[in-house]
Amino acid sequence: MSSLRELDLGYNQLTGSLPSEIGMMTSLGYLDLGDNQLTGSVPSEIGMMSSLTNLRLDDNQLTGSVPSEIGMLSSLEYLDLSSNQLTGSFPSEIGLVSSLEYLFLNSNQLTGSVPSEI
Repeated sequence: MSSLRELDLGYNQLTGSLPSEIGMMTSLGYLDLGDNQLTGSVPSEIGMMSSLTNLRLDDNQLTGSVPSEIGMLSSLEYLDLSSNQLTGSFPSEIGLVSSLEYLFLNSNQLTGSVPSEI
């Protein structure tokens, strides 16, 4: 599946965690795993998905912090991590993604201040 461009598995009942191998899907531009029952953390390898423009992981049970590697996704336009159980501070690296137009982090347990890079 190395040439896969879009993957939409949203609104299912998928369980388990996101594998670190997800970072090998470098041709993927659209990834929707929202509205499932995924657990665990967002793997830092997600930062290797260089073609990603849309990432939707909302309405799951993801925990841990938002990985700073998201700042490496230079083509990212849409990021939705809302309605999970994410903790920690808001990663300032998200401000490095100049193409980002839509950012949803609501309904989590994030702490600290909003970085000035946003």
